[in-house]
Order: sequence, then C-alpha cells, then structure tokens
Amino acid sequence: MRRDGTRELDDFEAVFAALAHETRRHVLVVLKARGGSMSAGDIAARFDHSWPTVTRHLGVLRDAGLVRVERRGRERVYHLDDERLVAVTDGWLRWFR
Repeated sequence: MRRDGTRELDDFEAVFAALAHETRRHVLVVLKARGGSMSAGDIAARFDHSWPTVTRHLGVLRDAGLVRVERRGRERVYHLDDERLVAVTDGWLRWFR
C-alpha cells in the first residue's frame, strides 16, 4: 500500500520543524531518559525559559505528533511518541539510501 506523497512530505515538515529547535530536541531526550513521560511542570523545571515559552515548545512537539498529552486533574503529563519520531525520520532517510 502506497502512502500519499503529500502526507509524507507534511509529516517530514512537521517533525523536522519541531526538531529544528535545541530546546525541543532536549525535551525529547529528557522524556526518553525519564521513561517516556513527565509532567509539564517537571519538564519546565529543567529549562531557564519562561512558562509560556516552554508551553509553546511542548505545543510544537504535540502538533508534530512527537508527544501526546494526558490531563490528570490540573496536571498535564507529556508522553513521548518515539515510534512516530523513528518512523518519520527513517522514512526521510530512505530517500537517501
């Protein structure tokens, strides 16, 4: 089954745009190192950015499908979707093999 090429290009654009910023790459590595899940507050505590800046970075990662968010009462827990990260980056690399 062939994927729509436009969809694949959109996936590349979303993921690589999210990976373009150092802070977002760092968030992904921290999530992986911490077992794949952390609260927004715990993530924010690791950075010297303001809360709105951290929230914006998390939103970009969510929109790219690299993290998903779970609400637990007043808290938001972010979960890494490393399968999507690997699938999209491997898909891009296939073009160069």
